[in-house]
This record gives sequence, C-alpha cells and structure tokens, in this order.
Amino acid sequence: MNLKELTYIVTIANEGSISAAADKLFMAQSSLSQSLQVYEAELGTPIFMRTARGVRPTASGEAFIGRARQILQSYHLAKNEVWDIEGLRGGRVEFGISTFRGTYLLPPVLKRFHELHPNVHVEITEMDSIDLEDQILKGLLDIALIAAPPVRIKSRVDPLMRDEILIVAADSHPVMALAKERTDEPGQLWVDFRDTADFEYILGPPDTVLGRLARREFRKAGREPAGLNTHISAPFAASMARAGLGLCVTYRSCIVPDPSVAYLRIGTEGVFLELGLTYPAGEYRSKAAQALGRLFHTMYSGNAPENLQLQNASSAGTVKE
Repeated sequence: MNLKELTYIVTIANEGSISAAADKLFMAQSSLSQSLQVYEAELGTPIFMRTARGVRPTASGEAFIGRARQILQSYHLAKNEVWDIEGLRGGRVEFGISTFRGTYLLPPVLKRFHELHPNVHVEITEMDSIDLEDQILKGLLDIALIAAPPVRIKSRVDPLMRDEILIVAADSHPVMALAKERTDEPGQLWVDFRDTADFEYILGPPDTVLGRLARREFRKAGREPAGLNTHISAPFAASMARAGLGLCVTYRSCIVPDPSVAYLRIGTEGVFLELGLTYPAGEYRSKAAQALGRLFHTMYSGNAPENLQLQNASSAGTVKE
C-alpha cells in the first residue's frame, strides 16, 4: 500500500462517503470502490462499514485510519521542510476558510500570494468555522481562518480582525420604518434588535456561526424568532433577504452593495465577531504557511469594520451599510 492509497482511505473517512470522496479525489466512484475492496482484502479485514448514509470506520479501520493520517502528516511535513530549504521555490499550503467569508476575503489574498510565491500552491478547504477547528485538530490543515473564540481549540489562535454582524433588509421592508440614523456616522442606520423580532427571519442552521449568533441575539432580546428556511446557506439567506423575502444577518465583510438594500447595525454599539488564524498544535509551521498568515495580517489586520467591504459601496448609489 502506497501513499496514494493511504490518501484514498483517509479521504473516504473524512468525507464519510465513497461517492463524496471520489468527487474530492477527481476519480470515478467505481474505481475508488474497487480500490477500497483491494485494500481491505490486503489487510484481511474491512476498513469501513457500509450504511444507508455512506460509510463509517470499523473498530480496526479506525485504528488503521489514525495511523494512515499520521503517515500522511509526516510526509506532508517532510515535504514542507524540503521546500523551506529551497526558499519557497515550491510547496503547498492546506488552507481552510468558510465558503461565505472566503468568497469575499480570500481572492485578493490569493492573488497577491501567487504574485509573491508563484510556485507555492494553496489548496483550499471550505467548511464552517466549527468544522475547520476539527480539521486543524486532526492536523489536516496547515492554517485556517476561523471565528473566535473557537469552540474546540483552546489556544493557537492568532487574532486578525473584527467583523460586524449586520441585518440585511430590502429598502421596501417594513423594518426600515424602525431604523434610526447613527449619530457617529450620518447616513448609516441602526435598529434595536427587539424591534425586529416580530418580523420573519431567514435563519441559518444553529450549528453555524451566523445561525448561533442570530439565535443568541434573540435570546438576549427575550424573543422567539419567527424563522424561515433554517437549513440554507448564509449566501442563500442573504440573497433572499436582499430580494425582500425576510430579514437575515450577514457579515460586514460579505456585504453585496445594492442601492435597494440596507445593512443595519444591531443596536447603537453593534455586534462584532473576532476572526483569527489558527495552526495545528505542536506541528512544524512551514515558511509557506507563515508567509500566507503574514499576508493576511498585511491586508486585513487593524481594519475597522466600516472598511471591511472589498467592493466599492460608493459605486452602488445609496447603498446603506
């Protein structure tokens, strides 16, 4: 069994499904399934149990997968050390970020990183912050941008920037009658969260950061949300709110400028989320991972929430933040 075959097995374990793993590996499901059968025959015991929802490791498979991960991590670290000696003339960084935030924050960083280190490849894993923590703890990522404070990681979070949680509302939504102008920034609006609780919200799942934060604000307001579509993604929820189908919360960093949409501060002080970079514990931190982390700090550290928009809001007419 070689490193490629170990990668196949670990990917199946990570994805919990042969079909999903095949997609991740860019190979046919039938080929991956056949390869797995060969490996299991070689070991003389099943690695996975087949279920109606996919696969899960057997007891012996769990032990084997744990060792396989260690081997692949050691190989990855060895390659990083070689590339470091070569002065970033090659290499690879496994980077994790949420899909929603990554859509807006990541492209400018990747563009600049490629200009500085054209032979270093950044492999991107898109997951919610909570799942990214799990990937970091398993040593499957070199670096990740997550929401802080983390749920499972107790240390190793390098503070990067603050992001603000805003309410998305179409200009035609009745909540606009309750919005007030901010004294610190004329033309920008805020609203008391309790005043919005009777309106229907498009809420993300409670196991996501935005979904959890929205429900926390409802609890603080002593209200029960009138929630809709609680199992859709954050970008989908924001697009529905922009279309006037309800209210939702979004990140200031993910604002889509639109002259018919308002982005309302929650209360006079606002609600903020800290973002940080995290790395595996006790692992060798490659020069490429360090360089990517430094670039994030160069481009985003110290940014005030009002400056986090990566698109030019002024070009969108009367868009409100």
